[in-house]
Amino acid sequence: MNELVQSTLTAQDGDISFFALFWEAHIVVKLVMMGLIGASIWCWAIVVDKTLLYSRLRRQMNRFETVFWSGQSLEELYGTLQSRSNHGMAAVFVSAMREWKRSHEGARPAIASLQQRIDKVMDVTLQREAERLESRLLILATVGSAAPFIGLFGTVWGIMTAFQAIAASESTNLAVVAPGIAEALFATALGLLAAIPAVIAYNKLSSDVSKAVGRMEGFADEFSAILSRQIDERG
Repeated sequence: MNELVQSTLTAQDGDISFFALFWEAHIVVKLVMMGLIGASIWCWAIVVDKTLLYSRLRRQMNRFETVFWSGQSLEELYGTLQSRSNHGMAAVFVSAMREWKRSHEGARPAIASLQQRIDKVMDVTLQREAERLESRLLILATVGSAAPFIGLFGTVWGIMTAFQAIAASESTNLAVVAPGIAEALFATALGLLAAIPAVIAYNKLSSDVSKAVGRMEGFADEFSAILSRQIDERG
């Protein structure tokens, strides 16, 4: 019975701060609130990490394009990049050049179907790069879609507890009703606080991934054409 009238005591003390609303809430509502706060922090960590990653990738691709189209020998560029950990266009370039060099090694170069093999290894590299860029974005989408409903669950539970407190106190005075309702609505507010930035960030980051993958696919097509021309000339 004492647990049911804690909201009434909060109202009598005049303390309806966010901390007090959390502290006086039912244990189930507290768990919902803590889960939503944790999900929000997790989402913001992903957003910061992905924003830095995509910014770094754009700079790397810009530098690579500048060097690639500067007229430098493909062999020299490959020799510079092959020992590094490459991402983006550089990874696509290295994978294609590695297959090119393997096919020309030995006494009998494997020229037949070389173009198809090069296209295949570039497609695989593109897929791996896309998976790397898209990793953990699903978490943002999940939080964005589920957080409001989780918050609503906490609100429904809190309102049920508030009604029980009203019945226990045998009073419908606003000072009795308001704290319990505020606690319940606080869960919904936390759900929206977690969901709205997650949805916005997911849409923005997904757009950034699409642009980056599009740039890599465009480079792969151009580089495939260059290698195809060299294969035809040597054939």
